[in-house]
Amino acid sequence: MGVVTILPDLGTQIFIPVCAVVGIVFSLVQWYYVSQVKLSPSRDSTHNNSAAAKNGYSDYLIEEEEGVNDHNVVIKCAEIQNAISEGATSFLFTEYKYVGIFMVLFAVLIFVFLGSVEGFSTEPQACTYDKTKICKPALATAIFSTISFLLGAVTSVVSGFLGMKIATYANARTTLEARKGVGKAFITAFRSGAVMGFLLAANGLLVLFIAINVFKLYYGEDWGGLFESITGYGLGGSSMALFGRVGGGIYTKAADVGADLVGKVERNIPEDDPRNPAVIADNVGDNVGDIAGMGSDLFGSYAESSCAALVVASISSFGNNHELTPMLYPLIVSSVGILVCLITTLFATDFFEIKAVKEIEPALKKQLIISTVLMTFGIAIVTWLAVPSTFTIFNFGTQKVVQNWKLFLCVSVGLWAGLIIGFVTEYYTSNAYSPVQDVADSCRTGAATNVIFGLALGYKSVIIPIFAIAVSIFVSFTFAAMYGIAVAALGMLSTIATGLAIDAYGPISDNAGGIAEMAGMSHRIRERTDALDAAGNTTAAIGKGFAIGSAALVSLALFGAFVSRAGVTSVDVLTPKVFIGLIVGAMLPYWFSAMTMKSVGSAALKMVEEVRRQFNTIPGLMEGTAKPDYATCVKISTDASIKEMIPPGALVMLTPLIVGILFGVETLSGVLAGSLVSGVQIAISASNTGGAWDNAKKYIEAGASEHARTLGPKGSDPHKAAVIGDTIGDPLKDTSGPSLNILIKLMAVESLVFAPFFATHGGLLFKL
Repeated sequence: MGVVTILPDLGTQIFIPVCAVVGIVFSLVQWYYVSQVKLSPSRDSTHNNSAAAKNGYSDYLIEEEEGVNDHNVVIKCAEIQNAISEGATSFLFTEYKYVGIFMVLFAVLIFVFLGSVEGFSTEPQACTYDKTKICKPALATAIFSTISFLLGAVTSVVSGFLGMKIATYANARTTLEARKGVGKAFITAFRSGAVMGFLLAANGLLVLFIAINVFKLYYGEDWGGLFESITGYGLGGSSMALFGRVGGGIYTKAADVGADLVGKVERNIPEDDPRNPAVIADNVGDNVGDIAGMGSDLFGSYAESSCAALVVASISSFGNNHELTPMLYPLIVSSVGILVCLITTLFATDFFEIKAVKEIEPALKKQLIISTVLMTFGIAIVTWLAVPSTFTIFNFGTQKVVQNWKLFLCVSVGLWAGLIIGFVTEYYTSNAYSPVQDVADSCRTGAATNVIFGLALGYKSVIIPIFAIAVSIFVSFTFAAMYGIAVAALGMLSTIATGLAIDAYGPISDNAGGIAEMAGMSHRIRERTDALDAAGNTTAAIGKGFAIGSAALVSLALFGAFVSRAGVTSVDVLTPKVFIGLIVGAMLPYWFSAMTMKSVGSAALKMVEEVRRQFNTIPGLMEGTAKPDYATCVKISTDASIKEMIPPGALVMLTPLIVGILFGVETLSGVLAGSLVSGVQIAISASNTGGAWDNAKKYIEAGASEHARTLGPKGSDPHKAAVIGDTIGDPLKDTSGPSLNILIKLMAVESLVFAPFFATHGGLLFKL
């Protein structure tokens, strides 16, 4: 028996599921609060207790003196919400149908490939890392990897779907609350974001915990095999996220670009005008791309960083000595993360009330800071309780001795690197700071200068995040080898519930603004929802920054686990096998971006033609007497995204298989390193460029400062130039950028799952 930890194994087995359940209960409580905002026109103020008054169900409406007919507005909001919800649900069901077929085929592939490692024998065999011990057969690993792949895939799909349901439930409620003031609307949008964040974090943790315990019944003492088969969970999570992100991203941007180009630029009607036929599709897109896609994406990162840490730990002293508590350290960190985020959320909803527009962004930023500071203490406590004072970590064939305070530093460095990346992203994408204001200023001379300034901003915004990632890699690798990098990634994702809450808040307030415009509410309400939305744009960019930073660390950790598993002791860049892999791997993100950008472009083309056709052929559409045909536009977006998500998805899923089988593990490790190095740069610059263009446009529209007012009201030449920049940025920030971090992670986790197969049967070309 190894060193005894302070926290007993039974304590761990109770603590993890309890935290997960607490997270689920908390999200249900938040959902209950949101559901108190009624979408039916009855006016009852019977429940006038303090909690209700504080959350603003019983406030009188500020707008009433303006004589807005309350009854009609509420009914109209409910109608629009219904249309958005139906569109999103039907799209996701169509997408999941195709993805489901893929899932089954890929599950069969995993089973066949991994089962063939030992020729489908059911005999126990010598362990991979310690030939003196007997382990379970490769066939068992094949079966259990397939099961955990399906588990991860289903959890990922459910996370995305629930997020979308909550967002479409909350958008109209946010609009109606905006009549009482900006604070009330903020709380509604934020609470619904929290529902999604906590459900996802808790579900991901709970399913993983249960899977480990169930698999242990079969594997018994063979922990290496047990945690190797758990890696399928990360693969399932990310492969669904890829299709969700790409499909959703193409959907949302085809609609957005089509609606903007015809509506704002050609017809001079405002954004989200109900006369625009693409407007429902645009709002549906926000939910399927930014919410369902983002949810699956972060769930995938979370599952993979846990899997990478568990795989490395299982062949270190934790696994060799069968110490359960330190073995499950990654899950304990995530459990504490849920509790920390819970306290952090209360700061936004209960401890402080938001009164004015300018308090919104600081409130969201405080969420990040509070959660990071509290989490640092949380990590210190659990590292002291759950990890022995010294232990050894597997490091490319040798065991490296590590002290537990070093492990604490590894997690913290990831956590703080995440915060730094978040703030740099905010500086470059928020219209409160000079970078975006400079981009807005460049619109005076037209769209070309706007594009040049925006691209330069994106490239420049890569510098600090890359240094932050580099420092955290160096520190964590020096202290605890590959395990250090895996837990650093986990540290970055430990506050995932808060990160997702402020991220999901963005699309919800975006939708709320759209509903306000379509329901014909007064300009004062639209101003409030616009303020919420501008803050939401920045938080969405921060969320993407987190996702990309964690993807870089996660894929490096997975890369390390893959190299260990495939039995490669060192990767030498100077061997031609590896170098060709590097250079091809670095090209893949460009190929992938080209595919996704072109898909958005061609889908947008169809959308523009359809919207023009309706404006030209439906009599009375511009006058507002006839209704546009929303359904056709929704159908165009759906069909385009389902058709177009397959080639990029195939590129990512097939590359590791083809390279591994034909060229072997050395070339594959080159490909993984290359795609990681170039993918991170493109992803950060693409999402920040897009975010900056979007907020430069918002800056001009809001006209909050003297400088912004000189650039004109909506419809001026600088504003039109800004709209063009925003339209170019759309596929960058919502399709290519966010999907790239999945490309990086997915290729790494897939290589790890298939590592036993590649090590045995790979490299056919070099064997000829």
